[in-house]
Amino acid sequence: MKTILIIGAGRSCSSMIRYFLQNAIQEDWTIRVGDRDLKTAQEKVGDHPRGEAFQFNALDAEERNAAFKEVDLVVSMLPAHLHIDIAKDCIAKKINLITPSYISPEMKALDDAAKVAGIIIMNEIGVDPGIDHMSAKKVLDKIEAEGGEMTCFESFTGGLVAPESDDNPWNYKFTWNPRNVVLAGQGSASKFIQEGQYKYIPYHKLFRRTEIIDIDGYGKFEGYANRDSLKYRAVYGLVGIPTIYRGTLRRVGFCRAWNVFVQLGATDDTYILEGSKNMTKRDFINSFLSYNPHDSVELKLRYYLKIEQDDIIWDKLVWLGIFEHTPLGIEEDQTPAQILQKILEEKWTLHPNDKDMIVMWHKFGYKIGGEQKWVHSSMVYIGEDQTYTAMSETVGLPVAICAKMILNNTISSKGVHLPITKEIYKPVLDELQEHGIRFIEQEIQ
Repeated sequence: MKTILIIGAGRSCSSMIRYFLQNAIQEDWTIRVGDRDLKTAQEKVGDHPRGEAFQFNALDAEERNAAFKEVDLVVSMLPAHLHIDIAKDCIAKKINLITPSYISPEMKALDDAAKVAGIIIMNEIGVDPGIDHMSAKKVLDKIEAEGGEMTCFESFTGGLVAPESDDNPWNYKFTWNPRNVVLAGQGSASKFIQEGQYKYIPYHKLFRRTEIIDIDGYGKFEGYANRDSLKYRAVYGLVGIPTIYRGTLRRVGFCRAWNVFVQLGATDDTYILEGSKNMTKRDFINSFLSYNPHDSVELKLRYYLKIEQDDIIWDKLVWLGIFEHTPLGIEEDQTPAQILQKILEEKWTLHPNDKDMIVMWHKFGYKIGGEQKWVHSSMVYIGEDQTYTAMSETVGLPVAICAKMILNNTISSKGVHLPITKEIYKPVLDELQEHGIRFIEQEIQ
């Protein structure tokens, strides 16, 4: 019998834990789920005979030492900055580790130690990062094998509300961490390369530089640039490629409306807005506008950001209730970003019967025999319900499938890795197809 230890039992873990439990008897696994909130862990495990839920503080070294005894594989679903201590413990105890998070420089530095310990530390095997890597590498490797020379690679992913649950003018609801949505794009300029020219988009321009993407059966989306597309040249073996661009998908119109909050400064998380605990929503918006006792908040905002009376984005702003005299309902002063998040959560939270949707789209341009060719690859996946969401399925299933492969010695690599080799991506993508997560590839004339 082999033991899998799962650290963290948040919403994105539901599908992964279900997969482990469904396969536990056949594979002879014991599944231990630890979370600071015991009830959360218990809800995920239920009464399955091979499952065990326990209260666990991952920040406590003694608790980790006790939990890591007689464990064959650890899955860390914690925030990325907490993975390093987990990884060091796994190296010391020679336990394989999987995380869906981006590889940090600190994690990369553990590569040699992991190889000496004879373990694999697999990272970036969720949806984005994860399925994006694997689905892209599948096509890139095929093009290379045929003798093609890559000229362009673009990749976009979005966590959105499913069409049947899309009932608001923003065409958006939170399907993952709301804070990450509010802070998206901050910290550094987005950078990519286009036709051999390096391009940079500062945060205050990010949501006005978008691309329109049409996906058969689902209509048009718009994509804005992720922070650093350039690092994927080396990851994907595309060092000399003239164009590489990675971005995030939203429905058309979202970005221009979101830019209102960016230009106001309402997404700023660097300072506390004094007196905000006593503010209404209207006061919050007014705090970013010039003082004029005679003009309304609405008029000042229109004038400041040059929003015409018949502009469709005005309906989006009004629908959010930002001009209402309703108290914010916070107990202490907060940052603008925290306040905006609270306002949005009142409107953008999925209803009990709502479904979410993951959309992914790749564009490949390459030359072969002197002829320019194009391939588009797209994946749209709609969740089951509020527990087994599209986000939970596309994050958790690749992790679970990879865990099975490691425990069965299907993956022989050691050290710190990404899922970009055929040994890893092919069986994972093949099994994901069985769960309805599949890509449609089309040659474009």
